[in-house]
Amino acid sequence: MSGLNASLGYFLAVVIFAGLVQTLFKRWPWFAFVLEFASSFMLVACRLEVQTIVEVGEWAGGLGPDVTLTVLFLVLLTHGVIGGDASGNPTLVVLKFLQLEATTVATLLSVAAQFLGAHLALHVAAYYWSLELTDMHMIKNLMASECSTSLLVSPLQGFITECVCTLVLHLVLLNLRRRSALIRVPLIAVFLTFLAHIAKGYTSAYMSPSLSYGLTFQCPGFTFSQYAVVYWLGSLTGMILALLVYMGHIPRIFAKNLLYFEKTRFRVKKADKAEKKKV
Repeated sequence: MSGLNASLGYFLAVVIFAGLVQTLFKRWPWFAFVLEFASSFMLVACRLEVQTIVEVGEWAGGLGPDVTLTVLFLVLLTHGVIGGDASGNPTLVVLKFLQLEATTVATLLSVAAQFLGAHLALHVAAYYWSLELTDMHMIKNLMASECSTSLLVSPLQGFITECVCTLVLHLVLLNLRRRSALIRVPLIAVFLTFLAHIAKGYTSAYMSPSLSYGLTFQCPGFTFSQYAVVYWLGSLTGMILALLVYMGHIPRIFAKNLLYFEKTRFRVKKADKAEKKKV
């Protein structure tokens, strides 16, 4: 279990760093992009170690699938609690922009900060593996230059998988957004863990452009453009479709409701209708 103890220490260090950044900048709304940076860094850095446990832990540290799923759930739960409104997910930032809840400049800064956080997480994780604190990390360090891609199907199948998973996720998020965080955060963590598990043999269902950039864009097997189509375009398409299904329109693009008829608030009484006919 020494490998798991080292991983838990790594998780704790990452969470403390992200929590400190959140605490320092949370009081200033105009620094919201810094919160997105910290949230993205925490998610990608922790998921990289979870990916290590998945790939190497079972035969190098005796860590089975039950441990992997538990660790993944705890990572997602912690991220939801610490991150708060800062999701670290570019699709959620763009969603707010399309809902007229964020400006263009704020959206661009947040997305850029999320990718910067993901890129920093790559370097931090690589340094951590280079320390070779356990056998698991020694093997991971040797495999780092030839990592295994998460995209195990064709780009078309991958695009459809990411699109459908993101569509379902955002529909759930849109329906739970007014719920208490005590209910919403654990439910989302369970749902994300479930999606990641069932999509493991397809795309791993990252549903976040910055997360996928950190976890699989560096791995050989597909070109950068193919990864972008699957993990970026697929996620954005799923998010847009979810917003369209939920609201019937996209506020930033057009105000007219294309899918649903809006009912009038005031109903005309039958007696009034009869009087109008007599007249």
